[in-house]
Amino acid sequence: MIPQTRTIQDRILLVIKGLVMGAANKVPGVSGGIVAIVAGFYEEFIGSLKKFDTKAFQHLKKLQFSKFFNHVNGGFLGLLFLGMIISYFSISRLLDLALIHYEIQVWGLFFGMILGSAYILLKDFGKWNRSTVAFAVMGLVTGLTLSFIEPAKGNDHLLFVFVCGVIGVTGMTLPGLSGSFLVLLLGNYVLLLVDSVNALFETITSLLRGDFDSAFSSKQVYYLKIITSFSLGSLTGLISLSHLLHYLLKNFKNNTNAILIGFISGSLGVVWPWKETLYRLGVNQEVLLNSGGKPVVSNYVRYLPEIENSTTWWTILCIIVGAIIVVVLEYYGHKKRT
Repeated sequence: MIPQTRTIQDRILLVIKGLVMGAANKVPGVSGGIVAIVAGFYEEFIGSLKKFDTKAFQHLKKLQFSKFFNHVNGGFLGLLFLGMIISYFSISRLLDLALIHYEIQVWGLFFGMILGSAYILLKDFGKWNRSTVAFAVMGLVTGLTLSFIEPAKGNDHLLFVFVCGVIGVTGMTLPGLSGSFLVLLLGNYVLLLVDSVNALFETITSLLRGDFDSAFSSKQVYYLKIITSFSLGSLTGLISLSHLLHYLLKNFKNNTNAILIGFISGSLGVVWPWKETLYRLGVNQEVLLNSGGKPVVSNYVRYLPEIENSTTWWTILCIIVGAIIVVVLEYYGHKKRT
């Protein structure tokens, strides 16, 4: 059920949830949808997105913006997406630095959070049967399979970028399936979630300074086209997937939750802290220029980080802390809802 009114505290908390969800969406292997489940707003999130239907577009066509806003639960979505946008220009940048300097510990924290999320879903699942077990196994196999796929080469064609947006947004709607990791596998992670985001930030700051030449240079225009196509794809995927998920949760809730549990369990392999990883953010990335003058990012490297005993113990502690954070947040969220 969608709340009609929210206190100032609720609104601030919703922006903070958006901050966390935005940061989670950017990290390969971590699903922003898990944040929505743990924080207790997953069903409202999917239900609000599902409201982008023919009735909503009729309101827009008639310029009935107030009715459109109320119909799609605009207050909720607006605050949540505000937090995500702020995150992409602030927290996610700090997260990039943390992954460079404290990589194993950060992956340990995420591993613990995903482990805690799987525990929460299992705890509240109910009775298992042959059907739910089969769907859980399907989700698990899919999640594990994604862990062993090599990244493709990058492609900056706008249609392909649009498809990346449709695929990449799955992490917001499918807990356990990391959209940013899928973008990584498609070869466009750095282009779409690092370079384009940074370029957009530079464009905004240049406009605020009144430097229109820098804001609309050929390089900036190139990245603006990229991020616009990616955003349109994300919006398309978000709305279409929400309709599908709302239908599945309404008519096949147990099987849907079972496959989500499988996805989450399978994604543990992606963020296992001591594994040989497919990439390293900010490091070992060589930028080349093709004949058209457009920047192209080289293939991702595969490396095995050097591990010390002290690092191992800190990472184990991070795993425990991550699991505790998720369980505590779910406890207080459940307490508040009841």
